[in-house]
Amino acid sequence: MPATIADVARGAGVSKTTASDALRGHGRVSDATRRAVLDTARRLGYTPNRSARSLRTSVTDTVALHIPEFLTSAEYYMSFVFGVAEQAARSGLNVTLVSAGRLPQADGLILCDPMPDNPVVDELMNAGLPVVTAERYGGDTQPAGVIWSDHETALTELLDHLRRRGVRRPAFVASDTTADWALTLQRTYARWCAGHGVRPLLRKAPFGASPEVLRAVVGELLADAPGTDAIVCAADGAAAAVLPEIRSAGRIVGEDLLLASCVDSLAMRTAEPPITAIDLRPRHMGAECVRLLCGLLAGEVPDGTARTVAIDVHVRASTSA
Repeated sequence: MPATIADVARGAGVSKTTASDALRGHGRVSDATRRAVLDTARRLGYTPNRSARSLRTSVTDTVALHIPEFLTSAEYYMSFVFGVAEQAARSGLNVTLVSAGRLPQADGLILCDPMPDNPVVDELMNAGLPVVTAERYGGDTQPAGVIWSDHETALTELLDHLRRRGVRRPAFVASDTTADWALTLQRTYARWCAGHGVRPLLRKAPFGASPEVLRAVVGELLADAPGTDAIVCAADGAAAAVLPEIRSAGRIVGEDLLLASCVDSLAMRTAEPPITAIDLRPRHMGAECVRLLCGLLAGEVPDGTARTVAIDVHVRASTSA
């Protein structure tokens, strides 16, 4: 006979209410109690009866997730999706991906990097469900909750590091998108240049650009501004993709030209030389979006709650002596 919530509660030595809260990630449950309940549920092979619970509570036990559709192969977004899925499973929730078309049955929505000029995002923001965004949203309708990263502080730290290494003409290859993180990076770069008396060298590449397009952008940059002594790339994977173009221009990364990325990934860590990058911790961000959405659905946190995920600069050989 399948294990019940009562069996889990008895095995963990807690009430059924506490066991239910621990399994769903709701309520005021200590970490030790939550672990005990989860361990007991795994040991007993407990599986929530979702259809029965939905009938009792008029909820679907499902969260809908939207990410930029044409970037589903990017490491950042895949890590984010895994973070959402893992935390949702710990909370007893299903996850369904949303693109264009009819909104599926769901209790709430998570939107990753929502862009205000995207009609699908606009439709989801106005669907009447609680929405948590990963990064801030620049449109008129504001989400119930936001998990965001302090890109301004991280990029400033990275640019200060380059200056300490002797860089005087850093270029920035931005993503041509209206997402808040992309606009924040461009503003931060412009502000940093103004504060240090540096003439900005800004180039833009289409969001999700191919390696060939990125290499062409960098090739033109180096031809137009041969005095460039550092390049910072905004997009996931871009810095590693442009390495061949830099070498073909006769430049040596880590010596006469420093290279860095605003998104860390396996490509940055395994490049030759390894590339300095900002670790955005996408898996953790995905999990935090689910935690915040659960809190909103349970009425434990107020609408308009914003939380920050810490991000770090990892200095590697591409910018170090």
